[in-house]
Amino acid sequence: MAEDSDLEKTEQASPKRLEKAREDGDVPRSRELATVTVLFTTGIGLLAMGDHLNHALKTAMTAGLKIDRATAFDPMLLLIKINDNLGSLLLAFAPLALLIISVAIAAPILVGGWVFSSSAFVPQFSRLNPINGIANMISKNAAIELLKSIAKTLVVGIVAYIVITHDIAPILTLSSLPLKTSISQVNELMLMGFLSIVGALVLIAAIDVPYQLYQYASKLKMTKEEVRQESKESEGSPEIKARIRQQQREIARRRMMSEIPKADVVITNPTHYAVAIKYQDQSMRAPIVVAKGADAVALKIREIAAENSIMLMESPKLARAIYAHTELNDEIPEALYAAVAEVLAYVFQMRIFKKEGGFRPELPKTIAVPEALDPHSLLAASGPAINEALI
Repeated sequence: MAEDSDLEKTEQASPKRLEKAREDGDVPRSRELATVTVLFTTGIGLLAMGDHLNHALKTAMTAGLKIDRATAFDPMLLLIKINDNLGSLLLAFAPLALLIISVAIAAPILVGGWVFSSSAFVPQFSRLNPINGIANMISKNAAIELLKSIAKTLVVGIVAYIVITHDIAPILTLSSLPLKTSISQVNELMLMGFLSIVGALVLIAAIDVPYQLYQYASKLKMTKEEVRQESKESEGSPEIKARIRQQQREIARRRMMSEIPKADVVITNPTHYAVAIKYQDQSMRAPIVVAKGADAVALKIREIAAENSIMLMESPKLARAIYAHTELNDEIPEALYAAVAEVLAYVFQMRIFKKEGGFRPELPKTIAVPEALDPHSLLAASGPAINEALI
């Protein structure tokens, strides 16, 4: 059951998948909205420029019927006259044509926006497969397109019937009107009928746009397995990331171990914790922690310190406090200045004693550490098992 659930497309498309689809030229489109926009623009353009176009047609027709004898018997003059008339008509209709062409180009990007993809020019021979063609003919999308076509036919038919019924009286009286008036009346009736039908098609477009967006989102839905795979590809496999973190820790540990020979003293717990302290009077404001570790790491710190003749000093409370409240290369807390100073004073005195002789310095027996900084004191009420681990 879990495997079946992983194979079901239940997850919304990720931004990466949407971007990939867009790069491939796959964006939502509504042909109904584009068609209605172009038709409606054409009707508005005719309504706004109708008088100008009517005058241009009348002028061209009048000029075309007025042919003198010389022009009628000279093919070259006749051709020039025809070209002049056609040029005048093209010039008169050019604004409307440019408006329609501009809207026809811009209308498709109302849904999905502008996109250019070279993949659209790559031949797809799978489209030549007749089996795929038959499957597309009987697909869910084909059925929906058929329903939309039927709906458009019904809407256009019903609106056309209503318009004709409403204008039947003016239509019947056209024959009794003067020619100029009847032509003007016919133009007005046809234009208003055209705009009424196009206005009705807005309903189809209003339904088609949300459907196209929904269908596009459904088509790009992902399975849970695809989401996980994409996450691995974009963010990296958890196993690889864990391996990288392990390597980073190993590098940090080797770098830390290389700093131990430079330390002045290693303070121990004596077995569970070890912290290496370094202090240079002229360049440091306070002693810093160059290495720290617990259990196996603490053992390794002690071994490296012994190999490099770095003094090991047991002070359980101080070791625990420094380990708990500092990170690598941090200065020790101000509250531990006195305790660490006591340790370093003994270390430096031992160096002088080994080098010059004299009186052997006395090892500090008790080093004062604030109880608030000792994890052992803070967890004293947590049970003997925890306390044992901290000692």
